[in-house]
Amino acid sequence: MSSLSPPPIPMELHAGNRRKLLDSIRGHLSSSNLPLDGFVFLQGGEEKNRYCTDHAELFRQESYFAYLFGVREPDFYGAVDIGSGKSILFIPRLPDDYAVWLGEIKPLSHFKETYVVDMVFYVDEIIQVFNEQFKGSGKPLLYLLHGLNTDSSNFSKPASFEGVEKFETDLTTLHPILAECRVIKSSLELQLIQFANDISSEAHVEVMRRVKPGMREYQMESMFLHHTYMYGGCRHCSYTCICATGDNSAVLHYGHAAAPNDRTFEDGDLALLDMGAEYHFYGSDITCSFPVNGKFTSDQSLIYNAVLDAHNSVISAMKPGVNWVDMHKLAERIILESLKKGSILTGDVGDMMVQRLGAIFMPHGLGHFMGIDTHDTGGYPKGVERPKEPGLKSLRTARDLLEGMVITVEPGCYFIKALLLPAMENTKTSKFFNIEIIERFKNLGGVRIESDLVVTANGCKNMTNVPRETWEIEAVMAGAPWPPVTTGNHSTK
Repeated sequence: MSSLSPPPIPMELHAGNRRKLLDSIRGHLSSSNLPLDGFVFLQGGEEKNRYCTDHAELFRQESYFAYLFGVREPDFYGAVDIGSGKSILFIPRLPDDYAVWLGEIKPLSHFKETYVVDMVFYVDEIIQVFNEQFKGSGKPLLYLLHGLNTDSSNFSKPASFEGVEKFETDLTTLHPILAECRVIKSSLELQLIQFANDISSEAHVEVMRRVKPGMREYQMESMFLHHTYMYGGCRHCSYTCICATGDNSAVLHYGHAAAPNDRTFEDGDLALLDMGAEYHFYGSDITCSFPVNGKFTSDQSLIYNAVLDAHNSVISAMKPGVNWVDMHKLAERIILESLKKGSILTGDVGDMMVQRLGAIFMPHGLGHFMGIDTHDTGGYPKGVERPKEPGLKSLRTARDLLEGMVITVEPGCYFIKALLLPAMENTKTSKFFNIEIIERFKNLGGVRIESDLVVTANGCKNMTNVPRETWEIEAVMAGAPWPPVTTGNHSTK
């Protein structure tokens, strides 16, 4: 059961996003002494079939289009008139037999009311509408979306339609402006991200309660998906679920087609579950690590608490103006200090930092922006350089934090043989390893702890609500309520 239910979706959210874009692009054009006319023009996502078959894949809207218009259906186009500020949707003209196989063919007025835009036309009317609406001189100018995604190294696709050559087009202005608009979240966006976190947090706790040695990893994935869809209305996940146990938890992006969450886990294994639901395009990204039998061993506690201390220290230090590279280094240092206290490492932690030893145990970045995409836009705008050192080069942003950013904090500590063995043989780093002790941990796998944070005026707010302390996890897995029940000034633990 769940105490949650899907909240209403305010289309004002997307109207606000369009206003933000208008303000930004008008400001850019004014400062560049360019006319305040033309159209921002985006193409929505297209429905895809599975290879050559007639099996239609479950559609999910292209993210920039979702951000500006909130449209659920495929094959739409959308425009914002820079001069008037009016919003325009162009919908596909559907064949008559659509009504037989796929449902009612809705009128233009339905989409105008549903998506709260100023005008709606058919796709085959694009040329006519732009020519009629354009108030500038010469050919209408279309600002198209084209730019590099710094997480995937893929380029966004500019809108294309029959007759686009009849217009002036600009492929460079829109992308950096729109990507930056998505970095700072509005209050309405934060409400949806919070719900995605609430239902995902609840689902993670539900999985903790139901896990038993001898199950398959995909059963944990199934429990999570069921809960978020059944009670949260979340048909999509933010990303492919990672349900790793034992050695698999040292595989950073486990759960893909070649390793599909299918191991049978055993008493004594640690589980690393990285799963997040998506609600009306807005995502969550939560990782919980715990022993499948409900009890931490001393070695598991050592690694888990090293990561938890890093997680909590970063959250305590976060506020506007703080640099994300510095936060990553803080997490590394705390993990290395803990490993030294546990006699896994020996020597000076400062020297370890110089030799980038932290990247052996945490090769990924500390976290990433999150919103309509799990790895949201704006990580490396013009002027922000990606670090080149091991570990740091994997950071998905190197920016200073700003109020309104949503970013994940996900330190980890992993025993990855492909990294450990070369480091233990390298003359510069071998001296730091206590070979006998590390032998004891080499099959532990890894621990990651991930929460979603919104940066506030004076610090940050944790949007994720799951058990984090070892005693909290053990209590919940033994049947204790979560969140803890409070009676007066005391909580039931």
